[in-house]
Amino acid sequence: MKELNKSTILRLARYLRVLQKLKSLGFVKVFSNNLGDAIGVTPAVVRKDFSMISIPGNKRGGYNIDTLIAHLGAALGKDQVHEVIIVGCGRIGSALMEYREFAKEGIHVVAGFDSDPARVAASANVPIYDIREMPDFIRSRGITVGIVAVPDAAAAQVLSRMTEAGIQGVLNFAPVELKCSEGCLIHNVNLGLEIENLFYLLKLGDRQSPVHELT
Repeated sequence: MKELNKSTILRLARYLRVLQKLKSLGFVKVFSNNLGDAIGVTPAVVRKDFSMISIPGNKRGGYNIDTLIAHLGAALGKDQVHEVIIVGCGRIGSALMEYREFAKEGIHVVAGFDSDPARVAASANVPIYDIREMPDFIRSRGITVGIVAVPDAAAAQVLSRMTEAGIQGVLNFAPVELKCSEGCLIHNVNLGLEIENLFYLLKLGDRQSPVHELT
């Protein structure tokens, strides 16, 4: 299998979701044009993406959905359980710990960490520990991915402690843009900014729509 770039990986994940939906509806086969229409790309792009993970093209007979799900799942690491920690167990962190869809994606939130003693609950369904225990926990479990959900003032320091302990990938929900050192990947999710962009796009759409004059 060739090395995949970010755009291809995202498309593969979208194909997989569509295929799982089709399977739940009773479909057995699917064509590249069906998958292309579902995610907004051409059939040629679908076939090229599949060739990247050694799935041969099939214009006439279509693809077996179970076979595609197996190939895509293996390519995306869905056949493995991925352990994740969450740092910051306030409203966002707590909601993420209770998010049931993670399990369907092979993601297991193994622990939360917080600096507030009132939030520490080692016996909880997802145990919450004092943040001072985080580095040893990361090293002992070999955790490589973490989620940051702390206030902006603490985010940079938390990120530094996580990466020093061995975290290589970070999903950041703190309301501040964070940057990782070399060898680390980070995805910043600013919920307020995302909603602001949505309003902007809605206004832009209004400006570009035809103007109807009153008569």
